[in-house]
Amino acid sequence: MELLAEEPTTDTEAELATEARAIRKDVERLEIETLLSGQYDSFDAILEIKSGAGGTDACDWARMLQRMYLRWAEIRGYRVEVVDETEGEIDGLKSTTVMVHGRYAYGYLRAEHGVHRLVRISPYDSNKRRQTSFASVEVLPDIGEEIKVEINPDDLRIDYYRASGAGGQHVNKTESAVRLVHLPTGLVVTCQNERSQHKNKALALQVLQARLIALEAKQSEERVSALRGESKANEWGNQDRSYVLHPYTMVKDHRTSTETGDVIGVLNGNIDTFMDSWLRWKQATRNQAVPEAV
Repeated sequence: MELLAEEPTTDTEAELATEARAIRKDVERLEIETLLSGQYDSFDAILEIKSGAGGTDACDWARMLQRMYLRWAEIRGYRVEVVDETEGEIDGLKSTTVMVHGRYAYGYLRAEHGVHRLVRISPYDSNKRRQTSFASVEVLPDIGEEIKVEINPDDLRIDYYRASGAGGQHVNKTESAVRLVHLPTGLVVTCQNERSQHKNKALALQVLQARLIALEAKQSEERVSALRGESKANEWGNQDRSYVLHPYTMVKDHRTSTETGDVIGVLNGNIDTFMDSWLRWKQATRNQAVPEAV
């Protein structure tokens, strides 16, 4: 600015504008990171996507969401592991579990917890009618070695079976897939995407640990809202975010009212705007609740 005042030139003005944009972006990112102060925000994340109402379209929607989050993680430089996939009867995914490794992965991704609605012309309808589909996203912190929940081996039923779907000759011809059933709670965790039965079992136990932590947190309303958010039916009237491809294009988060017409960009992983808005909204909601608690 001093140089521009002393010697106004187009080049100096352009350089100042570029630096100002970069500084603004850095400040905004630092501001968002101050909101990532939850107990588990800096942890890795376990992302579970399940298809809901909508049949084959819902299964396809679950796969589209999986791709969106994989692209988001790639953009941020996070490492991902797809630890389980259950394919739909015709196409898409009934469910999938993805582990996202990176600083603040859980802190950011917890904004995605909820029911996601897709409105589009169905590629599976010969009459090209508009179809509404739903998928739920659940996000848990990957507690890893930080916290351990004691699991009695007698409380576990472990099933080994052949993995389904793509995975290579070895995966499909050996009983490498693992299903864990925690008998006292009824929680079921499956893992089948690794070649090793031992690796699948270890990952399944890791996911079970996270789910048990979240289950215990239900005893405290404050902790359950921090870890998992509100649980809703995966169907009409309960969506937290809508993605509309027809008759117009729009993505809107119904909690924060954040919206954009760049649906393709969002589906390609550009979802930071929605995450940042959710973190600000969550902080504002928390601040409003303080006087009532006192």
